[in-house]
Amino acid sequence: MPQDDAAGSEINFVKEAAKLQYNWITLAGIAGFAVVSGSALPLLLGAGLELMYLSIVPQNSRFQRLVRSWKYAEEKRRHDQQLNSMFQEIPTEMRLRYADLEKICSAIRENYSRLSSTSQIFAQQMEDRLQGLLQAYVRLLHAAWQHREYLRTTDLRMVERELAQLQKEQESDSPKVQEINRKRIDIVNKRIEKFKKIKENCEVIDAQCAAVEDVLGLIRDQSVTMRDPQQLSDHLESLVHDVEQTEETVREVESIFDNVPDLSGLAPGGIAPLPSDSGSANNDGAARNRVRN
Repeated sequence: MPQDDAAGSEINFVKEAAKLQYNWITLAGIAGFAVVSGSALPLLLGAGLELMYLSIVPQNSRFQRLVRSWKYAEEKRRHDQQLNSMFQEIPTEMRLRYADLEKICSAIRENYSRLSSTSQIFAQQMEDRLQGLLQAYVRLLHAAWQHREYLRTTDLRMVERELAQLQKEQESDSPKVQEINRKRIDIVNKRIEKFKKIKENCEVIDAQCAAVEDVLGLIRDQSVTMRDPQQLSDHLESLVHDVEQTEETVREVESIFDNVPDLSGLAPGGIAPLPSDSGSANNDGAARNRVRN
């Protein structure tokens, strides 16, 4: 979800006050009146009023709250658009998994709605966490699809054969060629290491997606005969924490692609680049990994 506090600390309230539509209408009216009257006095008065406006209004707490609400709404729209774009990119199999999870969440909401009025505070906490988990689940599915596409389009064995060939011929090459090939060997080793890390991370993402499904399924079952809503809320909080840790791992691995040197000019069949966001989804039908408690 968008972070209102972080965004609010970076807002230039003076700039936001100056950009207001009503401020521009007022300035245009003053300029028009100056043209009609043929006097510069309206412009001078308008400049003074504008300075007073820009020194007072941006400091007003109500105005600041209003601007923060605008920024938050704008960031939320961008966030929702990004999630929708991710959802459209993933293959049909993953969309069906999301639809199944959404049905589970709907059942949990329905069971929570039967709580007494004194327990409705837990229902609101649950709703916020469920919504956050659904959004995180879409991001994890999208990351899993990207990682699988990367692994599918990568010929690791060809790169390993190239590495073995470079190491075998290293001693017989001329000194200048040896210097170049040492750099190539170092680069290829790093790419192989990154590939293995991405493969490992893909397994972590799959396991976390399965864990989300398992835990929410358990919460749905427990909510049917629920006696302690706080306990179920704690289950959700723990799950949210686990998902956040997995997403942090995903971000760390994604940063790999910004730092890996380009091998396009070194040899044919080098490791393929990560699929772009506009690439079409490939329904690879990878099996789910179930997590056992």
